[in-house]
Amino acid sequence: MGIYEDLAFSGAFAAYTIAILLTVWGFAARHDAVSRFASYVTIFGWVMNTLALILRTLGAGRLPLSNGFEFLVAFAWGIVLFYLWLQYRYRLKAVGLFLLPVVWALLAYAAVEIPETQKAITPLMPALKSNWLSVHVSTAILSYGALAVSFALAVMYLIKERISRNQNTSSVLYRNLPGEDILEESCYRFITVGFFLLSMVIISGAIWAEQAWGSYWSWDPKETWSLITWLIYGACLHVRQTYGWRGRRSSIIAIIGFAAVLFTFFGVNYWLVGLHSYA
Repeated sequence: MGIYEDLAFSGAFAAYTIAILLTVWGFAARHDAVSRFASYVTIFGWVMNTLALILRTLGAGRLPLSNGFEFLVAFAWGIVLFYLWLQYRYRLKAVGLFLLPVVWALLAYAAVEIPETQKAITPLMPALKSNWLSVHVSTAILSYGALAVSFALAVMYLIKERISRNQNTSSVLYRNLPGEDILEESCYRFITVGFFLLSMVIISGAIWAEQAWGSYWSWDPKETWSLITWLIYGACLHVRQTYGWRGRRSSIIAIIGFAAVLFTFFGVNYWLVGLHSYA
């Protein structure tokens, strides 16, 4: 990483850290001014996150999407992008309480656990020298970002629903969390977006695989787990439309789906061996 990219990355990480603290404070104290300031700090963090990716692009002469470090930084960027849109569209600032720690953890992992060899800019492997790299990985970033937001909304729904069942309606969590209907509907919409984008990820990956290795599908671990993830979210949408599974049951499936998303990246890339082990 160059010095300016490192500064931008550090600025993003610091801003997201401060935003988490401000979000917790604003939520617990029901302090609108603090919550607004938390949003501004999050925007600043996202701008720094964007700058880090731009500097990486300029330094590498390509989009920064070719290894684990680059993907994690871009994944964090995608999550915050959808989070900021959610704030703008639905005013659901409380989502940051559950979503920003995920962003923080991704960047912390990138900073501490990713080897320095991946942080350095290196030439692309021959198999990655394709225009499909940008299409495939960019779509994955957006898909995972949308599904991360659906995960946070599902967790919030389950918390709100449990407090409601226990009739503890005077608690801070119950009073400050959005209504169950808003959380459930928003979660469904983000799953729909994420599922559509994930479908594009699988299709573009198959086309790229055929061009690079002569086969659309080879049951590589990442291909297999991407399909498993797609089936989980597809089942979530199907049972909601067909059998009316809403609320608690659909939220549980959404959480299981995001666990599959995380395993598709961390489990496949670092624990299993396959064509995507370098990603």
